[in-house]
Formats: sequence, structure tokens, C-alpha cells
Amino acid sequence: MTNRTMQPSRALTLWRGLRRKCPRCGAGKLFRRWFHMVPDCPSCHLHFEREPGYWVGAVAINTMVIGILFTILLVVFSAMTVPDIPWVPLLMAEIPLMGLGPIAFYPYSKTLWVALDRAFLSHL
Repeated sequence: MTNRTMQPSRALTLWRGLRRKCPRCGAGKLFRRWFHMVPDCPSCHLHFEREPGYWVGAVAINTMVIGILFTILLVVFSAMTVPDIPWVPLLMAEIPLMGLGPIAFYPYSKTLWVALDRAFLSHL
């Protein structure tokens, strides 16, 4: 069996990444703790960090997702309350999102980055 036959479809690869699973085999248990990802998949032994600085893509994904959620909340809340936008309640919703959102999305951003790398960037 070659690496090419083991590679699932792009959609399945991304779906697995969104669910914090290995993008190649779909196995779970990729995190020892919330912030500590295992270096290799326990099932198929896929090594996740390919080079130093590899996780910068995960940081970018995390930043984009939280930024998009911030923008959506800001636009929807503002549109619903224009012309008298209640800024204090809006900030009471936005500040926790910006502070806790990246922490909550952290493991998802890492597995999603590995999935994006395998689906679109890898040549293996």
C-alpha cells in the first residue's frame, strides 16, 4: 500500500481536522492535555510537526477564525441595534470572545492546520 492510496479525500481530511482527529487515519487521542499535542499519531504514526515554525499556520488559522467571529458578532449586533448601539453589552460579549476564543479553538486550529497541509500543501 503506497502513501497515495492511504491519503483520504480532501473533504474527509478537513472534516477529520475539524474534529481534532488525525487527518490521515481519523484516529483520536492526539492531545495529552488541551495545549499539548502528541508528536505523532498513535495509530498511523504520522509525524505532525514537519519543520521548525510549522505551527505558525495554526496560529494564523486561530487568529482568522476568532477575527471572523469578532467581525460577525460586531456587524450583526450593530445592525440589529442601529442607530443607538449599546457599546457596553457589545464589549461584554466581544472581550471574552477575544480573550477565551483562541484558547478554546487552540487544539482545533492545530489539527485543522495539519489537515490543510495534508490536503492542499503536501506533495506526499
